[in-house]
This record gives sequence, C-alpha cells and structure tokens, in this order.
Amino acid sequence: MHVPFLLKSLNKKQLSILRNKFSFYKKLYPKQQRFFEHRVASFISDKDFIGRDGVEVTEEMKVLISATAVMLTFGFRDFYIGLIDKIFIYPEAFYSKINDSYHKGEFNPKLQALVLSWKDFEAGYEIENDNLNLGIHEFAHAIHLNSYKEGDVSSAIFSDSFKELIDLLSNDEGLRKSLVESEYFRNYAYTNQFEFIAVIIETFIETPQEFKSLFPEIYAKTKQMLNFHFAGY
Repeated sequence: MHVPFLLKSLNKKQLSILRNKFSFYKKLYPKQQRFFEHRVASFISDKDFIGRDGVEVTEEMKVLISATAVMLTFGFRDFYIGLIDKIFIYPEAFYSKINDSYHKGEFNPKLQALVLSWKDFEAGYEIENDNLNLGIHEFAHAIHLNSYKEGDVSSAIFSDSFKELIDLLSNDEGLRKSLVESEYFRNYAYTNQFEFIAVIIETFIETPQEFKSLFPEIYAKTKQMLNFHFAGY
C-alpha cells in the first residue's frame, strides 16, 4: 500500500459514521485505519456528490459511498477511480434512458458518473453476507472499466488477473460446470464478463471464507485482482 507523506483527516462526524457504520474499517489494524480515513477524506474531496429527486446529500452518504470505493481499491496505489467524476444519488430506483427501465444503480463512463439509489445502497449493507451489495457492484464496474483506461500498475494487475481468471474458466470445463451447479453466484453473474466480475467481487467481500472454501482458484484470482491482503481475506 502506498503511504502518502501527508494524511488527510475526516471531521468528527465523518469519523463517527465510518467507525459505527462501516464494518470493514473495524477489521483493519489501527495504522491501516488511519490510511483508510485519509483515502475516504481524499475521495470525498475529489468527487461531486449530487442529490436527485429531492435527495439532500448528507455526510453519511458521502462517507459510506466513499468508504465502499476505498475498500475495493485499498490494495491499489491509485484509489481515485479516475473514470468517476460525479456521483448522483436518487432516493430509490430511478428511470434510466440507457435502456428505458428502472435501475437501482448504474455506471456511465461517458458522463463519468456513478448513479445510485440510496435506499438500495443502504439495503446492501443491512445483510452483510447475502452477496448482494449495490455499492460494491457498481464500483466494481467502474474499477473494471477504469483498469482499461489507466496505465498504472494497479490497473495492469487488475486487468491481467481478470484475463487469467477468464482463461482459467475457459480452459476448465469441470470448474465452469461446478460453478453454475453450485448456485453460489447468482445467475446474473453469467450475463456477461462485466456482470461476472461485479458479482464475484461482491461475493469476495461479503462471504470470503465460503468463497475460498468452495472455489479457491477463483478466490485467489479475485484477491490478486484487488491486491487484497488485509482484514482476514
């Protein structure tokens, strides 16, 4: 993990939210927690958080959304996810012109925007072991696409490891079959490669021990993608 010379700080209210409402943070060593706080503060200051349909953006929204991004990129040197400039927050599922339907979340790389339903974002953390987490899922899409755009080492590790994972699955019919038959990953994972990576990252974060036990090779590749060497993973 890259350690900056000067660490930014969260204010008391922000720190209280992080300590009380973000369980991943609690699993880190004190020194790691300090780096995590710095990254959350940096991410908040780097992005525009915009409320839609009457949403008033709160400190809790900023902290928990930013903490989700920071958690997924905690093993990266560059954690800003450059493809995201704006984060739009709706109260609940919103109408999307992309495919004329209602969405709980989406990532729009052309607009450099991540869009979230706050109701569904919160629901993702209410049950922390059901492998369903909107924030993780949408940020995983952004990180995946960002890895193709950026030339830094973390992006290279992510994209190279994902290619290794796809090659592994392509060459091992037995593994593919057991993956589908296990029903461990929800069916949405098999829509395309983009949804597959988002679902396996959700699963990696929420039920790591079960994941590691059932599919150790896939778990190892996911861990390698994220360079995730902390909090018991």
